[in-house]
Amino acid sequence: MNGYERYMRVLRAEPADILPRLPILMGYAAQHIGADYAAFASDYRVLVEANLRCAQEFGFDQVSTISDPYRETSAFGATLEYMAETPPHCLTTPLAEGKDLSRLERPDPWTSPRMLDRMQALEAYRGLVQGEYSILGWIEGPAAEAADLRGASNFMMDLVDDPPFCRELMRRCADVGLEFALAQVRAGADTIGIGDAIVSQVSASMYETLIFPEEKRLVEGIHAAGGLVRLHICGNISHHLEQIAQLGADIVDLDSMVDVVRARQVLGPGTTLVGNLDPVQAVLNASPVAIERDIRAVYERVGNPYMVGAGCEIPIGTPAANLRALCQPVPYRAS
Repeated sequence: MNGYERYMRVLRAEPADILPRLPILMGYAAQHIGADYAAFASDYRVLVEANLRCAQEFGFDQVSTISDPYRETSAFGATLEYMAETPPHCLTTPLAEGKDLSRLERPDPWTSPRMLDRMQALEAYRGLVQGEYSILGWIEGPAAEAADLRGASNFMMDLVDDPPFCRELMRRCADVGLEFALAQVRAGADTIGIGDAIVSQVSASMYETLIFPEEKRLVEGIHAAGGLVRLHICGNISHHLEQIAQLGADIVDLDSMVDVVRARQVLGPGTTLVGNLDPVQAVLNASPVAIERDIRAVYERVGNPYMVGAGCEIPIGTPAANLRALCQPVPYRAS
């Protein structure tokens, strides 16, 4: 059973040989092949090589196109600086100093350079490993993209002071996100990740009334195109679980501060959960023996459907033995 088959069987609630392994790698993958972060984030060939080598050497079941949160932001008109050791730095954005939405450029997945680079990564994966590994495309969620365009502090204040502006901005972000997602599905992605990190910082009522409707539109649009959805919200989303249960995401990543037992109870048996080891304390700084033990303990608590991963990105500097331990085969247990 290869990675793609294993992944799809678990999502369909069918027995598999072992649990799929879905760790998120960015800077770690670049470092693993001797590249720097700037090359990883700007050249799809480096990103593809890094992901494939890590998948083959550590035993992953999914290859990814994640590099940083600024693909769409750049296409909207932001200026970036590529960094050797860290994700790109956003120097200026069209809305940092005001709310004039006419300042936003019109992103296009096939002509905006950084969006096109992701499309080229997917086409490369399709030619190399489609049907062997799951292929993960990626978009920024409506709140995360709005926060990137306005600045996080400005956007958080906007949510309180100017909800109509936030709705319109997030609508535009979701429009672009959906167009980007559908193009990625056509280019070879079987799953689209939606990263909406800032959602963990807002109240349940703000999420329900302002952000959730646009996330829901993204999920429904991706499903209508035949894609699967992996929701990734860094941080503590415990206060949003009841609403997230209504999204219909196929996979939900859980960070280390979320109680996986409660998440299973709220999200139900139809949602595949991923996580939730602390990337620093339980992966970077742990022993291989402890990592293998902790993954099995999470699986014991959360049950099926479950896929292996840390709570967020695997940190640069994680010992190779630790990542191998995270990805050690765990037999799938029939429910």
